[in-house]
Formats: sequence, structure tokens, C-alpha cells
Amino acid sequence: MRKSVKLLAAAAAVGLGTFFGGIPLQSQAESISNLKKEQSNIQEKRSGVQSNLNDVQGQINDLKNQQTNVKTEMQRIDLAIGSTTKEIETKTAKINETKAEISKLQDEIKVISERIEKRNLLLKDRIRNYQVTGGAVNYLDVLMGATSFSDFIDRANAVATIMQADQDILKQQEADKKTLEEKEAQVEKDLADLEKLVADLEKMNQQLAEQRAEKDRLLGDLVEQEGEAHEYKMELQEQEQALAAQESAIQKLIKQEQERQKQQQQQQSASSSKSSSNASISVSSGAFTRPTNGPVTSGYGYRTYNNEFHNGVDFGRVTNSDPIVAAADGIVFRSYLSSSYGECVMITSMVNGQLYTTVYAHMVSGSRLVSEGQTVKKGQQIGIKGETGQADGIHLHFELHKGKWEADKRNKINPVGIIPGL
Repeated sequence: MRKSVKLLAAAAAVGLGTFFGGIPLQSQAESISNLKKEQSNIQEKRSGVQSNLNDVQGQINDLKNQQTNVKTEMQRIDLAIGSTTKEIETKTAKINETKAEISKLQDEIKVISERIEKRNLLLKDRIRNYQVTGGAVNYLDVLMGATSFSDFIDRANAVATIMQADQDILKQQEADKKTLEEKEAQVEKDLADLEKLVADLEKMNQQLAEQRAEKDRLLGDLVEQEGEAHEYKMELQEQEQALAAQESAIQKLIKQEQERQKQQQQQQSASSSKSSSNASISVSSGAFTRPTNGPVTSGYGYRTYNNEFHNGVDFGRVTNSDPIVAAADGIVFRSYLSSSYGECVMITSMVNGQLYTTVYAHMVSGSRLVSEGQTVKKGQQIGIKGETGQADGIHLHFELHKGKWEADKRNKINPVGIIPGL
């Protein structure tokens, strides 16, 4: 998606205006034809702007949907992190229980080990006794030493008990050893399994946390892109408004020209050039006049102190309320507050079939005397010199464009030799 387009508050404008006396004119029919071509050009631009508006609105909707999906994913990840964290806590508690069980088992192992050791000693004594006495012969002597049948029975039972005890000792020895080995193996396995499970869960949580952070970054990018799209949409809407104003002004100009044909245009144009100004500025004859009194403080072209191109001419102040007048007959195309131009008026005119646009910037706040769509005469006061917008001190920044006013100033020209007194 395109990044934010850096445009001025006004969109590219098409110059509009009226004819002037004292200058050879193209045929009225050709002038009207040119105006209609400009009108058609503006309509085509409006269509393009509207298409871009539809596209950017679609982008905004898509970005909103993407943000909703990302937020849903973030909620899912948060639930998974919560579940995994709870599982880690449960398994960690189980590990502690298992370690406690191991500690208890170690005590049992100690007891079993001691019991095994005692049995080992007893068995060693039995073995030594068997080696000395011959084992079974000893039992036979016990039986043969009976003094009566009753004594024999008692002795036989005693021998059987002793022999069974020896076998039980051996069996218990083997059982205790097996139990000990099984308990040790099982507990160690359980502990290892739990520790591995916790390690896996912690790794999973780390991966989830990384996914969460990535979703955070993605959401931030989408929000930023939506902001840029909204900014672009506002710029396109301003373009649409400006183009609509241009089209309306051109339609008005066409009607004016058609009326002039009926009322003998040349005489009217001549009389209009003699119209007097309401301001205390000497109005020149011809198509253009100087827009204000005061010295030229900065000319057209590159400035030596910062090597930046100056797109117009700056007129310094004479008093604290120097009037500003229209440099030519025309129609007010823009009358607005700009962040850079400050209080600004743009007038579009037609001279000898050629469109011109004049720009008057940095007027005193609230001093604009004309509105968009208004027809003005050369020398008519339109404002007062000031320092609004990006201005260093009180002055008038004046621009002359041959043709449309474009945001990139491609149609700017040097007013010297065209505007009297420069």
C-alpha cells in the first residue's frame, strides 16, 4: 500500500479567469473552447480522484479487517499463554511433590538398606554354619536327638520353621532389592518426565510470547498504515473539493464569456481594466498590476543564504496594515487557511487565451475579503499583508503560475516583466 503522500492542503488547481483589455485576444469561440477543454480535463481528474478514493476506502476496510483478525489471534495466543502458564505452575508443583517423595523414599531406602545389610549378615552366618556343620546334617542331628515322639514332632516343626525362615529371608531380600530398584527407577523417571514437560511448556510459552510480540508489531504496522490511508483519503477529499470548485468556476467563466459575446466583450474588457481599487495602491493599465506596496525583499529563484528555490516574490511591509489587491481580473479559486501559506487567496485568470494563477500568502488573520467562486477585478483589495503560516515577519508572498496551480509548482514563472514595477 502506498505510503502517506506529502501534499499541501490544497490539491492541484486549474487556472480560471476572464479576458482583459489592452492585449490582443484569441477569438472568443477559441477561448471558450479552451475553457471547455480545461473543464473536461478537470472532470477526468475528478473521476481519477474518485477512483482513488474508492480504492483507499477499500484499503482502509481491509486494514480494519486485518486488525480485527490480528486482535483475535492475539486473544487466542493470550489464552494459550495463560493455559500453558497454569500448566507450568501445576507441573512445577508436581515436581516439588515428586522431589519430596524422593526425599521420603531416600529415608525408606536407608531403612531398607539397613534391613538388607542385617539380612546379609544373617545369611553370611548361615553360610558359615553350613560350611562348618554341613547344613542339612545339623538338622538331622536335631531330629535324631529327640527323646520322644512328641519331642520329635516339636523338633521337626522347629526345623521346618527355621528352613522356611531361611527361605523367607532370601525371598524378602530379593523382594526388597527389587522394590528398591523399581521405586528408584520410577521416581527418577517421573521426575525426568516432569522436568522435560516443564521445559517443553516453557519453550512453548517462549514461542507464544514471540508470536504475541510479532502480532503486536503487526497490529502497530496495520494501525500506522490505516492512519496513512486516512491521511491520503483526506488529501484526496481535498483534491475532490478543489477540483469541484475549479469545475464550477470554469462553468461560471464560460457563462461570463458567452455573455460578453452578447454585450460586445472588447468594450467591457477595456472598461474593466480602468476599474478603480478600494485600496491605496496605484493600479496599472493592462492585464496585471502590482499586488501591494513595499520593497521586494526576496526575489524569484535560488536564495544564496540557503540555496533553496523561492517560488515567488516577497514584498516587505510599509505600514502595519498594507493592503493587498488582485493582480488581475479573475475568479477566486481558493480562499483558505494553509499551514504553510497561512491566510491565503488564489485567483485564476485568463489573458489572451492563456490561463494564469496568482497566489497571495501570509495575510493577516481574518483579513481575507473575498471568498471562493467570487469574481474580482484587478486592483480590488482582497486582504492585508501579514505573517501567518510559515513566515518570517510581515510580508506578502506572491506567486505567478502560467496555467494550473500544481502542488509541485511545476507551472511557476518569474513575475518580473509581467507584473508592473518588478
